[in-house]
Amino acid sequence: MENSLSTRRNQFSVFKQPGFTIIALACFIVLYMPIVVLVVYSFNSGTSPAKWDGFSLQWYAAAWNNSAVKTATLISIIVACQASLYATILATMAAMGTTRTRPYRGQNVIYALVNQPLMVPEIVTAVALLICFAVIKELTDYRGLAYLVLSHTAFCIPFAYLPIRARLEGMDRTLELAAADLYANSWQSFRRVTLPQLWPGILAGAMLAFVISLDDVVITEFVKAPGQDTLPTYMLGQLRRAITPEINAISTALLLISAILALFVFLLGRKHGN
Repeated sequence: MENSLSTRRNQFSVFKQPGFTIIALACFIVLYMPIVVLVVYSFNSGTSPAKWDGFSLQWYAAAWNNSAVKTATLISIIVACQASLYATILATMAAMGTTRTRPYRGQNVIYALVNQPLMVPEIVTAVALLICFAVIKELTDYRGLAYLVLSHTAFCIPFAYLPIRARLEGMDRTLELAAADLYANSWQSFRRVTLPQLWPGILAGAMLAFVISLDDVVITEFVKAPGQDTLPTYMLGQLRRAITPEINAISTALLLISAILALFVFLLGRKHGN
């Protein structure tokens, strides 16, 4: 009797439940149909966001020749590159400190603090950064991009931390212990043994942080100074005036870049995880 019940439990599959296919398809349609419509209408030759007037690439050309779009894109890339670099360095240090040491008191607290931005609503983080930087601006009178870079860095650290930590936890420590037995110090062991195995996780974390920074709106909208619009905040400002196919074209380009980077991170993690 017990064997029969155990066999039934083992044979349970959510894919075989009544209505699962219909519900799954409905969820995919609700999630992705608006994106499909956006991409399709980015090739619309007319100006109406709801009427198809024929295929055209004119809105991509208009976005390419728009000086405001170029400026916002340049700011986005500068901030995303710096933020992903700093976030990856800090995330690597945090991952090493929580995986390559003996268990110590407060280790779980540190792990929770590193991942806190994932659990706190982004609007709360944005307001906190706004207040903090407002005080600094009053004291220093500095209004540069450093505030955006620091804000994006703080927000992107957990996104870079997770794949790096996962990679470290999946690595065999035998080689590191062997290096220590051969009188390698901590830096030599990290540079010659740990880092060559860890680089796929570091690259995945950096790319994920770059995508998160590139697409961020809420924190950027709160922290940026006048004239520091990134591409997402520029698009948000344009949507407040009117929806044009040019915004659809920019959104499609951002979607393509994000999808390519996310796919690369997935394939990289899958390749080195096998």
